[in-house]
Amino acid sequence: MSPRTGRPTPDKKDKRFEIRLSETTYDTLEECAHKLSITKAEVVHKGIALVKSEIDNKK
Repeated sequence: MSPRTGRPTPDKKDKRFEIRLSETTYDTLEECAHKLSITKAEVVHKGIALVKSEIDNKK
């Protein structure tokens, strides 16, 4: 049996990105994640999508 038993996904997340945050920015990230009941990674994903949509709207 394969050690990877998770379901395959069309949106494979195999890229990693590491950043350093100030205490204030990290606290804001945690607050957003808590209030939205999502992970910190999901907050970052939503932020990237928001910036992308702003860029697309300016064209």
